[in-house]
Amino acid sequence: MALDQSFVGRTYPPTAPYEVGREKIREFAEAVGETNPVYTDPEAAKALGYSDVIAPPTFVFSITFRAAGQVVEDPQLGLDYSRVVHGDQKFAYARPVRAGDRLTVTSTIEAIKSLAGNDVLDIRGEVHDEAGEHVVTAWTKLVARAAEEA
Repeated sequence: MALDQSFVGRTYPPTAPYEVGREKIREFAEAVGETNPVYTDPEAAKALGYSDVIAPPTFVFSITFRAAGQVVEDPQLGLDYSRVVHGDQKFAYARPVRAGDRLTVTSTIEAIKSLAGNDVLDIRGEVHDEAGEHVVTAWTKLVARAAEEA
């Protein structure tokens, strides 16, 4: 069954703050093979004008994808998560994510489409710091595969 188009534009409450830790950034950089010292060495980051280490660009995915869970788990939307695959991801940064940031994410459904029986859901995550400053916008595309016919 196709997802309800009336959900387009629906915004969910901001998440609880996520505190970005220096060690989490280091672990993520190591996991994705990032060797730039700006991600692991506070002095290297400070030499480039940052207050502490910064996160690789895709680090914020873990925060925004978790926030998109509010959309995915909305029983009124009716998304069958067992059929969902991650379709696409993109980011637009106002500034880098830094160690010590306390970030919240507000998710909004931007689009719902039906293509070849598959539901395509576009979710925008607006990430703000503790002062309310915009840090990054993340767009996540989820594809709910069509149910197989018996």
